[in-house]
Amino acid sequence: MPPSKSAAAARRADIHAHVLPREIPDFKARFGYGGFIRLLHQKDGKALMARDDGKPFREVGPELFDDEARLRRCDETGVAVQVVSTVPVMFSYWAKPKDGLAVAQYLNDDVARLVRARPGRFVGLGTLPLQDPDLAVEELRRCMSLGLSGVQLGSHVGDKNLDDAGLFAVFAAAADLGACVFVHPWDMMGQDQMPKYWLPWLVGMPAETSRAICSMIFGGVFEKLPKLRVAFAHGGGSFPGTFGRIGHGFDVRPDLCAVDNARHPREYLGRFYVDSLVHDARALESLLELLGHDKVALGTDYPFPLGEDAPGALIESMKLSAAVKKRLLWDNAMAWLGRNG
Repeated sequence: MPPSKSAAAARRADIHAHVLPREIPDFKARFGYGGFIRLLHQKDGKALMARDDGKPFREVGPELFDDEARLRRCDETGVAVQVVSTVPVMFSYWAKPKDGLAVAQYLNDDVARLVRARPGRFVGLGTLPLQDPDLAVEELRRCMSLGLSGVQLGSHVGDKNLDDAGLFAVFAAAADLGACVFVHPWDMMGQDQMPKYWLPWLVGMPAETSRAICSMIFGGVFEKLPKLRVAFAHGGGSFPGTFGRIGHGFDVRPDLCAVDNARHPREYLGRFYVDSLVHDARALESLLELLGHDKVALGTDYPFPLGEDAPGALIESMKLSAAVKKRLLWDNAMAWLGRNG
């Protein structure tokens, strides 16, 4: 669907788009154990993301791994800047630390290649081996030296939430380096108990994002690192819709909620960004009221079906002032990235 005339006139920056290299090595053969993703190209130009045991994960189109197809689609839909990050299944936090580092470096080098090939059109986020925070900090520094603007992190690392003391060094390094952080749900809670109806994506993903936000608030990450710039995927998941419950829980059971940070969760509203991917005008209105017009940025989850096929269409459809629409479509993304515009 092409952008409307009014949309075409507005600059748009998409902070939530995914990318894969055209070729992914056989990491199972390299490391001696399985669980990694391969990209199996098909005659129709599409590819199958498959685990190295042959089990299919997802069929994807060339827009995920073909630079020219990606650029054409950005041009067709009026996206001037696309912030690219890997597909979360590639995080590989379960792998041996040095193997996870090797996977991250391969992916990050390819993202850096895309950014260099199209400077100004694509902005890159790296991935980190969070199973080893020391290696993660080293790779974060390397990502920034490659010209990436920040990193994408998963909503948890195994049995560790984002308030884990070991992970704090990663957030501290990001704040020191001026690296933006994008938090994306993955490895969804409860997925083994809800195998039907795509519920891990419809129910688990929103819960994962709320899990991440609450962990960072209650764990004092935002309190200790006021310069840290974090954005959360999918409009903050279920956090905005359940914030009343979260705040009330803090009020009535501070003995359980305020154990690491005595400040009320409401004090952190407006301290982090979310993308606009909520698929509903009323939900977006509520999100803007809760977090502020300066903390929501266009995000599409390109090129996946749960995303927004016409970037910015929901924002354009709403009765918002031109100034607010400009913030949502462009200014807030630039602020999160640490750019002047």
